[in-house]
Amino acid sequence: MTGAYETEKQPFVVMAKPVGSRCNMRCSYCYYLDKGKYSSHEKQTCMSYHLLERLIRQTIEGSPGPVASFVWHGGEPTLAGLDFFQKAVALEKKYLPKGWQAWNNLQTNGLLLNKSWCRFLKENHFDVGLSVDGSEAVHDRHRRDLGGSPTYQRVKKAALEMKAAGVEPDLLCTVNSATVKAPEEVFEALKELPSTWIQFIPIVVRLPDGSFAPESVTPEEYGEFLCRIFDLWVKNDLGRVDVQLFAETARILAGGEASLCWMSPTCGRALIVEEDGGVYSCDHFVDEEHRLGNLSGAKLRELADSPFQTAFGQQKASGLTAQCKKCPWYRFCGGGCPKDRFSLSREGEEGQYYLCEGLEKFFSHSVPVLERIMELSRSGMTPEKIMKAL
Repeated sequence: MTGAYETEKQPFVVMAKPVGSRCNMRCSYCYYLDKGKYSSHEKQTCMSYHLLERLIRQTIEGSPGPVASFVWHGGEPTLAGLDFFQKAVALEKKYLPKGWQAWNNLQTNGLLLNKSWCRFLKENHFDVGLSVDGSEAVHDRHRRDLGGSPTYQRVKKAALEMKAAGVEPDLLCTVNSATVKAPEEVFEALKELPSTWIQFIPIVVRLPDGSFAPESVTPEEYGEFLCRIFDLWVKNDLGRVDVQLFAETARILAGGEASLCWMSPTCGRALIVEEDGGVYSCDHFVDEEHRLGNLSGAKLRELADSPFQTAFGQQKASGLTAQCKKCPWYRFCGGGCPKDRFSLSREGEEGQYYLCEGLEKFFSHSVPVLERIMELSRSGMTPEKIMKAL
């Protein structure tokens, strides 16, 4: 068996969509709800156990080890039911070689989480990303259920259920037209939930006519929001709360590589597997052009390494504008996510990252401070003393 797991294999991540784009919420800024139109099924249901087994076996066989990575996403993946995930874990154990382990990450809106779910997540060491947009008033502006009712209190209850079970979720907060206007309120509300890790995800929804949906954030707003959150964090929360973008920036400053695809020089190593077995290039490129194949007739390893997918990932670097190539902050942002590269550069070239101006503002504001924090930390100062020193 060992010969089937060559160490020269490059790792990839599978983002599995067990119920496709089906969801029990109707967030006004969601980009995924209409992706069911690309399914080979007339109506999206749930991934069959046959496809689930192929997904898990092929991911493990194609991974260099000793970790095989699975991200369970949607839509809302918990609609597949607890039995589905119990089956997934059993299949992982069946196919994992001795000494290997599976890393599972569940991205959820939390509405279906209960004691049984939380116990399962704890017992099987799932990382959990819980979507919540800050305070109740701000969250409920855009995150409603199918009947139009608010969802914040149910999400908060899910967070507390997880805490009681010993699960600490990552908090996924979008930067949209509502949250961007209330950075202090949003940040303080997030810190009241049982978590020490926060991700801020910008919402950019471009309409067919080139305009933007009202939920979208502008580059200027995005930059100002990040700077204000950063200042609050530096003043009060070093060593207590981690913010993903700040941690990634510090990692790069320290000589490491970004772990976030949109900040990396290249991408393309996170394949999407839909409920019908369809495999796509990226979560933001689920369409006919980027359909790589189907689990029923192709192997994930081959699709991940296919010429089309390789070119897709390399385009992130080869398609840079002149502005990006000479920008002092390029090493931090990697040119931004390809899905939002539609603005004009200062030289008039097409393909500039839409949120570039906001990131420039953030990096120029935060990097000198992060360098100082890292210097003080190396000298042996505690986070409490660093905050006082700053």
